[in-house]
Order: sequence, then C-alpha cells, then structure tokens
Amino acid sequence: MASETANGTAYGILVASNRGPVSYALRGDGSLEARRGGGGLVSGLSAIGPDAGALWVCAALGEGDREAVRRGTGEDGVRMLDIPSEVQDAAYNGIANSVLWFVHHMLYQTPLEPVFDAGFRRDWEAYRAYNRAFAEALAAQAAPGAAVLIQDYHLALTPGMLRELRPDLRIGHFSHTPWAPPDYFGMLPDDVAEELLRGMLGADRLGFLTRRWADAFAACCDRVVGGTGGTELGVHGLGADADFLRGRSRQPDVAERMELLRDQIGDPSRKVIVRVDRTELSKNIVRGLLAFRTLLEERPEWRERVVHIAFAYPSRQDLEVYRAYTAEVSRLADEINAEFGVPGWTPVVLHVKDDFARSLAAYRLADVALVNPIRDGMNLVAKEVPVVSDAGCALVLSREAGAHEELREDAVVVNPYDVTATARALHEALTMPEAERAERTKRLAAAATALPPQRWFLDQLEALRALRG
Repeated sequence: MASETANGTAYGILVASNRGPVSYALRGDGSLEARRGGGGLVSGLSAIGPDAGALWVCAALGEGDREAVRRGTGEDGVRMLDIPSEVQDAAYNGIANSVLWFVHHMLYQTPLEPVFDAGFRRDWEAYRAYNRAFAEALAAQAAPGAAVLIQDYHLALTPGMLRELRPDLRIGHFSHTPWAPPDYFGMLPDDVAEELLRGMLGADRLGFLTRRWADAFAACCDRVVGGTGGTELGVHGLGADADFLRGRSRQPDVAERMELLRDQIGDPSRKVIVRVDRTELSKNIVRGLLAFRTLLEERPEWRERVVHIAFAYPSRQDLEVYRAYTAEVSRLADEINAEFGVPGWTPVVLHVKDDFARSLAAYRLADVALVNPIRDGMNLVAKEVPVVSDAGCALVLSREAGAHEELREDAVVVNPYDVTATARALHEALTMPEAERAERTKRLAAAATALPPQRWFLDQLEALRALRG
C-alpha cells in the first residue's frame, strides 16, 4: 500500500521505464487526449491490482506529454518526468537507440561504425543525466524497503545510481533485448563498458528473457569487472497473453479486416505466409522478402498459389538509417510484385500503417508465420501467431530469436542470414501435412503461453522481495 510522507506519497512497488502506460496528444483546440499503451509490462503490472500502492515512473516523450506534466494532468500511479528535450534526445537517440541497441543486436557495419568521438562523449553525459533523473525520482517516492523494477537498456545506469541514494531498496532490472557477447560488447570504450556494467550491478537482481542473454551478461562481467558480485541473475521468458489475444482476435473489427485481407489474397485456395514486424533493422525484413522471391524463382509451382502478407510498421523514423531501411522494404516488395505479379495475384501484400486488429486478422489466416530476426530478445509475434491461428500455422523461426529457446522443437528453424535455406524452409512449411501442422501449433501455443505477462511480472517481484527478507 502507498503511504504518506513529508515529501508526498511513498510507494511500496515502483516500475521505471522510458515509455509509460499512457501518452498524451494535443488536440487542435488545445485539449489533451490520453492514449493507453499496451505490451507485456502494462499487462504484467495489472496483476498486482489497483490497491497495491504501485507507481510507474516514465519519461514525457512528446509535446503532448510535456504539456500534460506542465498542466498537472495525469493518472493515479503514473509519474512522468519532464526531462529537458535536448538531454532526452541525446540519451534516447544518441546512446540508447544508436549505440546500446546496435551493440546488443550486433548491427554495426564495423568498417565504418561505431565512432566513439567527442560527440559520443557529450551524448553519454546526457545518458548519465537521463538515468540520474529517474534515480532521483524513484528515490524520492519509494517507501522504506520498497521494490523497484527498472526496465531495459535506456536505464542501465539507474540501478547503481539509485543504490547510492537509497541503499534500503530492493532493486531489480530487466533487459528486454539480447545481451552482446564479450567480444562485441568490447567495442564500447573501456570506461563506458565498465560504467554500464557497474550501473546494472547496482541492482539486487537482474532479469533476462533467455539463459543465453543472461550468460552473455555474466561473461561480460567476468571479463570487464571481475564477475557479477552479489547480484543475482534470473531468466523470465515473457509469454503471450492467451486470454486477451483469443478474445481480441474474435472482435468484429478483426473479422472485417480478415475479409479485406481475403480480398487481397484472392483465390481462397492460396497459401498465406505472414510476417508482422516493426521496421527495426534487427527484424531482417529485407532478407525475408529475398527468401520469398527465391521461393518463387526456384519453386515456380508456388507462383499464383501463395501470397506473402508482410506488415512492416515504421519504427524510429527520426533516425535516417531506419527511414532508409523502411524505404528499401517497400522498394523490394514492389520489385517482387512487378517481376512475378499477374492480374488477380499480387505476390506481396505490404502494409506499413500500424493496425493491431489487422495484425490479428493476419495471424488467424496464416498458414506459415515467418519470424527471421537477425537477433531478438524474445519476439512475441512468434508466440502470438500459434495462439491465434484458426487452422494451425507452421512457424519458420530464426535461431537468433530469444523465442527459439522455447519453441525450436516445433518450429522450422533457420539461419537468418541464409536466404537460400530460408526459402527452403518456407517450402517445407508450406507443404507440411495439415495434421502435423495442427499438432505442432498446439505444442507451440502451450510453450508460448507458459509465462503470461501477469505471471512474468509477479515472478520477478516475488524473487526480488525474497532476496532481502
């Protein structure tokens, strides 16, 4: 339960993340529109109930959020931090998304990047300031002995900073991304690598999506700082929310979008390959399209008999490299359609406008789901499609997705860089006997829902509380 102190309300459970559960948009008349967010963390936090005395600390990310802070508009249990925009931009775009994300996903073109120069050092100072703002806010509003659950690479320094301010707290941190192996992590400047790890090790407990990522973190610590000290490492493989997905996928708006997609597919006897991703560089959408083109080239019997529904929702369009990648996805889809398409058959149906109901509609229609990331912390799409699929769906899955650890026995596993082998895997999935596909889908769905968001969150909270009494 929350309690009152001289400085205001003190909370027994606190969550900290870059993005919060609500955002605000300015309407034309100057009023504010609140928009609720989704995702595993939002679902997970709901498990503790409204009376648990929890506070979610997040950043004001846009002008609508900043205006909400200035006006004192907000929701109970949410505190937005109005960090100066130049500090936030340097921390978020300059470090979190342009350095840490690239390191952990091993995405650098190393002949040209990274370049750790004076500009990087300025951005790193901003990243420190950003993390410091979160640490101070958490320290100010945590009750004695409170449990604090800090999220992801945006806030890797916060645990250590918070530990200095409030040694009484039980501090956890969860990484939603992969963790780089020591040789790749070693690209970071030595002092920054050490500061990053010591910041994380300020936590009592660190959570990761798979054992592979936890082991990589431990190996980095062994090399850089001599081990993990007294910090416990845990693995919590976030699963799909079966009840929500199955209920939501049966709503009328999903049925409407299924009909629209059927119109775009054409002949109802055609097979359907589905992918649903944001246009993040790690998702490997371009090689997926190249594999589909290879399938049509090498297996001409599939021409006019299969449609690839590809949802590539724009991500991080304020970064040029992401804009260029999104443009390349569209260019390649157009090229495939121009090369192979005939009246009545469009080989690639590409949508770039985010639409959750349409994604669920595609899940239900899919004969094959293509999930081929270069590297991914988990990839919930791989877990969601088997849960929602109407008739059973074969899963073509990259061995570099975190979900591979749990789903590999019943997926068709691919090397994400091997376009030829991915094309063969698509053919194998398309020709899989219906009975086998249905049985695999059942087992995939069971594995995918083993740790739903509510249980995922509570397991971490309980483990953290158990550590220090």
